[in-house]
Amino acid sequence: GIPMTNEERRLRELRSKIDALDARIQSLIAQRAKHALAIAHAKTRNGDTNFYRPEREAEVLRQALARNKGPLPDDDIARIFREIMSSCLALESRLRVAYLGPEGTFTQEAALKHFGQAVETVPLAAIDEVFREVESGSAHFGMVPVENSTEGMVTHTLDMFLASSLKICGEVSLRVHHHLMGRALAIPDAQRIVSHQQTLAQCREWLDTNVPGVERVAVSSNAEAARRAASETGTLAIAGATAAKLYGLQVLASNIEDRPDNTTRFLVIGNVETKPSGADKTSLMLSGKNQPGALYRLLTPLARQKINMTRIESRPSRRSKWEYVFFIDIEGHARDRAVAKVLTALEREAAFYKCLGSYPKAVR
Repeated sequence: GIPMTNEERRLRELRSKIDALDARIQSLIAQRAKHALAIAHAKTRNGDTNFYRPEREAEVLRQALARNKGPLPDDDIARIFREIMSSCLALESRLRVAYLGPEGTFTQEAALKHFGQAVETVPLAAIDEVFREVESGSAHFGMVPVENSTEGMVTHTLDMFLASSLKICGEVSLRVHHHLMGRALAIPDAQRIVSHQQTLAQCREWLDTNVPGVERVAVSSNAEAARRAASETGTLAIAGATAAKLYGLQVLASNIEDRPDNTTRFLVIGNVETKPSGADKTSLMLSGKNQPGALYRLLTPLARQKINMTRIESRPSRRSKWEYVFFIDIEGHARDRAVAKVLTALEREAAFYKCLGSYPKAVR
């Protein structure tokens, strides 16, 4: 045979090193899975059937990111560890996660980003159905959209919390990219462009510039838009890459959102109380007594305890015409001393008070 060059010899050595590392990685993952199963058996003996712990997941991911010295970026490390955890957890019990469907929506993407690919995702047609599915125990957790960085709150999710006993167990932040897609149709030949109302709003500038005369039709979801573009002539859809794959559409223009930092926030809802993870948020629902300075009185205890408020939103209350319910996110966990003090003060001051849960801040 032809003698190997130095370069070829070097490549062969490197490849055999990679093979050896792969074997070690695989045996370590198998060991990790065995330990996860041992934990599951110990929990079952103690009568604890709750195998998924949001605070523990967050802790594992944060440790992985703290250890990361490159060359892989943090996002990749987080994704790899998320999948290892997801597969190990599936050995103990396969999580059922309900989400606002249909298949191919950003909410499904958020569910997979948060829980990993080894869960069973269940698409439902409306936000209240997601709540009901989790309340009844048919699903372990639910994933619902709560706000978009450019278009504001998803009010229907907030309204559901008024009546629900479910807690927020986690949050997911997703960078959202919108693509124009269709089936064998050039952009100039489009008769209509369909998408969700919020998506049309997030792509307004691009649409005004590139397809000013084309009719825009709002539909119930981006996935529904993709389904229509796949079955109707003359219809293009704006949706995410997942929807394009799912409905076999060609992407005609990518990333057409007006703001490149377009993010959507999703909440994980469940029947579990999440323990402190070391970097948490607490969400509250409050309404002030009907008197001057009501909001000021609600915010005073936060200032006094130096608690950072990360968001406040108001919604007209269903109970009376001029009353408002405030949704407030603060930093910290309900079990932290300073936060506990604030919550006690708020409960005294508010006409209506509900703690929606403490949960780990989104890791990535």
